[in-house]
This record gives sequence, structure tokens and C-alpha cells, in this order.
Amino acid sequence: MDDRWRTIEELKRKATLQVLFRVARMLNEMGVKRIASIAPNTSLRPAHTSLFPHIPHEGIRLVDLAARMGISKQAVFQLVEDLVGEGMLMRRQDPSDGRSKLICFSDLGMEAIKRGLATLSKMEQELVLALGDQVMDQLRTSVLAVHDHLNRQEYKVKQA
Repeated sequence: MDDRWRTIEELKRKATLQVLFRVARMLNEMGVKRIASIAPNTSLRPAHTSLFPHIPHEGIRLVDLAARMGISKQAVFQLVEDLVGEGMLMRRQDPSDGRSKLICFSDLGMEAIKRGLATLSKMEQELVLALGDQVMDQLRTSVLAVHDHLNRQEYKVKQA
């Protein structure tokens, strides 16, 4: 590795959010692989799991889901189609607009979310064993503080 790349790698390690993005991606990929090992008939990919945090329990319109994710409606449509085909998502009539459909989790999708969260819990326990309770408690507290701060900021932006 030449000096330019070494400098870039040092800068990346100093950028907390860059490290957080990378860790999140790595954990997501590990989780998807574990799900595939216990449910080999699924075709779940990390791109699919990127949808999950953006789908509220009451459902969401495709156009709003695309906006939340910052990707095209066509890309979101394809991911949704994949997950509808898997039986994890479904479309239902939007009660506020009879012409629109809401994307929501099916019963199978809700069970898959529970299995996914159980898988993440096992992964977290492995990290506790590797890093210790104190490090994981500090991580949880810090990540939740950032999460709550950003949620408050997002809410303020939506209200403006």
C-alpha cells in the first residue's frame, strides 16, 4: 500500500461515522448470511434489509419509501416486488386514498423480522463475549443517543 492509500485509510479510521457505516454494512452482511444459513430457501440480500427500517407498522406508499431511502422509485419497486414474491411484504389499500397502495409487512414478514432480530441478538452476544459487557453497554448507550438525536432532528425537519 502506498503512502496516499495509507493516509486515506488513516483518515477513514479517524472518521467515526465512516467506521460506523462500515460496521453497519459488515453486520448487515453477516446477518443476511446467517439468515440464509438457517432459511436456505430465502433470497434475502442486504439491499432488501435496507428497506425494513423504513417501513412503519401502518405501511408506506412506494413513492414515500423511495424518498425515505433516497433511491429511485424503480429501484424500490424491484426490491418490494422481490419481497412480495417471498411473501414478506404485501400491498394493501391506502385508507386515505383509494387509488394508492401501502407497502406493509405480511404475517410471514413479521415472523421474519422476529427471526432476524433473534439472529442479531445472537450476534450481539458474540460481541459481548469478544469485547465485554462494558464496551457493549457503552456502545448501546452511545448509538441510542445518536439515534434519538437524529430522530428528533428528522421530526423537526418534517414539521417545517
